[in-house]
Amino acid sequence: MSPVEVERTTPVSLTAADGRLATDAVGFSRVPLHRTDGIGRGWRRGRNKRWEYWCVIGPRFIVSLTIASIDYAGVLEGWVFDRESGRSIGRTAITPLGRGVRLPGSLGDGPAVGRARGLELGVDEHPASAGLHVVVDGAGEAAGHAEAALVAALPPGHERLGVVVPWSRSRFQYTVKDVARPATGTIRVDGVEHRIDDGGAAWAVLDHGRGRWPYDVRWNWGAGSGEVDGRRIGIQVGGRWTVGSGATENALFVDGRMHKISEELRWDFGDPAALRPWRIHGARADLVLTPFHDKAGSTDLGVISTRGDQCFGVWSGWMATDDGERVRVDGAVGWAEDVHNRW
Repeated sequence: MSPVEVERTTPVSLTAADGRLATDAVGFSRVPLHRTDGIGRGWRRGRNKRWEYWCVIGPRFIVSLTIASIDYAGVLEGWVFDRESGRSIGRTAITPLGRGVRLPGSLGDGPAVGRARGLELGVDEHPASAGLHVVVDGAGEAAGHAEAALVAALPPGHERLGVVVPWSRSRFQYTVKDVARPATGTIRVDGVEHRIDDGGAAWAVLDHGRGRWPYDVRWNWGAGSGEVDGRRIGIQVGGRWTVGSGATENALFVDGRMHKISEELRWDFGDPAALRPWRIHGARADLVLTPFHDKAGSTDLGVISTRGDQCFGVWSGWMATDDGERVRVDGAVGWAEDVHNRW
């Protein structure tokens, strides 16, 4: 049985006056409606998580940025991947007490900024677009210098999945998953300039998060964007972390219109490093991601321990609209990931 999810249509605060989850905040929305200023303020410290993650996939280059605060640390990452050569340029920085990180209280309330040695990251939200700024001096095997100035358009009528996942009144997460945003702009790699959309369309995806998390958690997330059969298709699927909460983060987007899928989908995959296909399926979806690159990473700093595989690839299969139409997603580009964090 799928959970019964409430659709929110008016603005609401994520937290109550006592700092715990507001009961009338639970549900999903088609546009960002939740005010999240209560996360990261006041006396409830130590478990707060706030972040902006953007990824832009073009015909040749993939660019991603992470600007995050987990109360006792800031987490920053910039990454550029050349699909033709297989070369990565990237750097991750963890800063004490969130130094170098500035995040808005709620989505759209102001810029997000992240700065550390070898990294300069920025997100500027506007009514019809988001400007993304990445400067990264790569380290180790991902050495090199890259700069990106990108724009993720917000087309008229474009819907975004906002959902509250309520583990309890003291542990909860508000996420906005925004897929299939047309992207343009430039990338400079070691001084050579490229267009992100050279040779075809480029697509931006946002993961905006505000909440208070358990210490040990594992999740799956998949996203995809593309034009299929003349329609702009967005794929948003998730798993593990929402099980038992009464909420899901599954949805199909067709020309900007969201079709919410409330069932928990099944995830079947093996060793991500082997680049074998991932299958995500249920009554309203049967998807396969065929990977071409595994972005694997791990960190072990005692209190903070992370391990993750983000497999980029091409989607095939179908998802069903609210009225039962099976919509093909063949050729959409994106990723599926498996992450385990102790944070």
